[in-house]
Amino acid sequence: MNERELRSIVQTNIKRYREYREWTQARLAEEMGISINFLSEIENGKKWFSTANMVKFASIFNIEPFELLKPADAPPPAVSALLLRYNDDVVKHLSDSLKQVFRYYYKEPQQEENVLAAEADPQ
Repeated sequence: MNERELRSIVQTNIKRYREYREWTQARLAEEMGISINFLSEIENGKKWFSTANMVKFASIFNIEPFELLKPADAPPPAVSALLLRYNDDVVKHLSDSLKQVFRYYYKEPQQEENVLAAEADPQ
């Protein structure tokens, strides 16, 4: 990854976090204490900003600064936390479901014959 790609990721994430909060550029610029034009230039890749501003963006978005460096295809932090929280439950349920499907489709022929015989002979 080169500097240009990293900057692209950061500016995309700033815009993504701003839009996630349904904020306008004016609202975020006001929170940051910067001009709307400067924010627009940041989001459009025309300007760069200091590490102090990166920390301030992260603070406003209630994230860690490194989150701004993650590619946009990475899930948002809230989703990641949720996935980690429920991961074990999801894996267990998927495993149980797959076992049921496997048992249904791959019954031993003898078991199937016993079931058919029991249905045919109600006693």
